[in-house]
Amino acid sequence: MTMFWTIWISVITLGTIAGCWWLLRWTLANKTGVPEGEKLDHEFDGIVEINNQLPKWWTNMFYITMVWGVLYLIAYPGLGSYKGLLGWESSNQDVRSVAEYEAELAKDIAEGNLNEFANSIRLAQEKFDPIFEEYAKTPVEELALNEEAVNVGKRLFLQNCAQCHGSDARGQRGGFPNLTDNDWLYGGSGAKIKETLINGRIGAMPGWLAPFGEQGIKEVVAYTLSLSGREVDSALSTAGKARFMACAACHGMDGKGNQMIGAPNLTDNIWLYGGSERAVTETLNYGRNGVMPAFNETLGENKVHVVAAYVFSLSQ
Repeated sequence: MTMFWTIWISVITLGTIAGCWWLLRWTLANKTGVPEGEKLDHEFDGIVEINNQLPKWWTNMFYITMVWGVLYLIAYPGLGSYKGLLGWESSNQDVRSVAEYEAELAKDIAEGNLNEFANSIRLAQEKFDPIFEEYAKTPVEELALNEEAVNVGKRLFLQNCAQCHGSDARGQRGGFPNLTDNDWLYGGSGAKIKETLINGRIGAMPGWLAPFGEQGIKEVVAYTLSLSGREVDSALSTAGKARFMACAACHGMDGKGNQMIGAPNLTDNIWLYGGSERAVTETLNYGRNGVMPAFNETLGENKVHVVAAYVFSLSQ
């Protein structure tokens, strides 16, 4: 924060406290000309006002509040760039990269600095890390039967995964898979789900408009749709079957996909980007590129283990 804003904030803040003190002193002064405790020269509906000051306890509370405000501003940051005598801060506001943030956070936790965010992380680690370490000792498939662990995994899922897969984990069109069925791109075992969460996934399908041409795309679309039992033009489908040889390298000759590389099954009528003729045509024309981020650094392996148990439980 620049010196201008530091001075600006300080003048307004301290000026307000000084103004409150002056206003209190001004109101305590007897400007009526009538001695304190005596009746004033006016009445209303038979009620006569007496010239009394504020009660002492009330006045003292005002003074204590103002003194407390000054002491607080001395001890804690609140006047622009002034850091406060105690060195307290809400978080590391000056970091410019993830690596710098992690280094500063680790330093604050190790040294016990008065960093509110770091202290919250430290307390959470002390309380919850032993719980996650215990959960990690149980295989994913068995942990999925532990209702408490599954509920913990659900909360982590809602915080980190629901943005793409939805709060109900049913995914959405645009390359975000439904996690509640048994259709898995890379495998649905506990180990595979955990592997996906730890390392992330990068899926890529090339566009085929250039090699196939528009007519060739129509033929392959027809054959692809026929694999899932859809009614299509038989002539186009027959021609598309021959061209599908280029697609079989990933999706297999039978179109059932390949979980080793994340190639989708084309025979079950489950579509990541939509199963209409138009959507499949767009996929073949331009290809698709799907990315799922890795959560190993974000959550850590033990928490990933619990999320994997929750995801596994959804489809079982």
